[in-house]
Amino acid sequence: MLPAPKSLRPSLADVMTACLSAISGEDNRLGLPQASKTVVLLVDGLGAAALKARAGHARTLMSYLSGSSVIDSGFPTTTAAALATLTTGTAPGQHGMVGYTVLDPANDRVIKQLSGWDDKIDPFAWQPMPTVFERATALGHSAVVIGPERYRDSGFSKAVLRGAEYLGESSIGERLQRAAEWLREPAATGIAYVYVPELDVAGHATGAESVEWTNWLEILDAAVRELEAQLGPDDGLVITADHGVVDIAERNHILFDTEAPLIDGVRFVAGEPRCLQLHFAPDASERVRAATTAAWRDAEGERSWIATRDEAIAAGWFGEVRPEVEPRIGDLLVAARKGIAYYDSRTLKPGHAMVGHHGSFSPAEVQVPLLRLGAFARR
Repeated sequence: MLPAPKSLRPSLADVMTACLSAISGEDNRLGLPQASKTVVLLVDGLGAAALKARAGHARTLMSYLSGSSVIDSGFPTTTAAALATLTTGTAPGQHGMVGYTVLDPANDRVIKQLSGWDDKIDPFAWQPMPTVFERATALGHSAVVIGPERYRDSGFSKAVLRGAEYLGESSIGERLQRAAEWLREPAATGIAYVYVPELDVAGHATGAESVEWTNWLEILDAAVRELEAQLGPDDGLVITADHGVVDIAERNHILFDTEAPLIDGVRFVAGEPRCLQLHFAPDASERVRAATTAAWRDAEGERSWIATRDEAIAAGWFGEVRPEVEPRIGDLLVAARKGIAYYDSRTLKPGHAMVGHHGSFSPAEVQVPLLRLGAFARR
């Protein structure tokens, strides 16, 4: 049985659309009350399980965490897909960000969706869904993004953050202080998005159980406490994440390319180590495709979900899929369900294997906090 998204449960797709409704005085799926301004703080890689495991290092955040303040991020649990879902309110099958690396069919190549943009890809065509920022400004609200300066003009930012004024700040504390200053600006209503990548970077390098990750969590918690103290009665603050993290020991890294039947007919490997997306060569016969699929199911079916593109789409993994997006999804998907990660030794550089991973369906990857502060507080 393939996993299926929990359609009746609120997800990351509801967060910013609900905030927009709140400042517009409208009902919303999250039940957020009306606010004049709202800040959405996205902490990359802050899964609910990882936060609970370090509860003593995040007392401010934990004071708002309860059983009802956990939502699903969506699939795949990777930043490119999740942030596009957050800022458009649509699933990957609609916005087109279907993985960390994906096939670019028009140019016959695999690209990184966070950093692999060039003049061959138009961000407005690749991701055509209107953003919450565009909708907000069309309604007369202010819209800003506060993040590291290096992301200001990236193709990814143009695809998923368009419509907002970008404010670059170096540190977590500076970003949250800039949000506090924005709240005090004279614009009557507005929505701000603050991005914190530091925990995800540390998680990949050293794991969510590391001292480094915990130190960043403490820094974040202190900055949130300072922002909380500056919230006015009509200021709403939502804190969430794009995905969680699973620490995988190197002994559980699987070099799948060493088994010839698993790569027979495969031209491109996309996705990421916890969720491979394999694309067959155009001239690979149906016999070869079927044999490779069967080989994966025989070898890895006990510890991963193996699905063809059609099966994954039918199971609702990507939501409703636009025809233009369908070829970007792998012909064969391998989503880990045990504590493993798949690597291709043909392209793996020495020392580049990660400790912290995400991408698949485990609760540690999918479940993220949804903390409500200020005018949105529910204790």
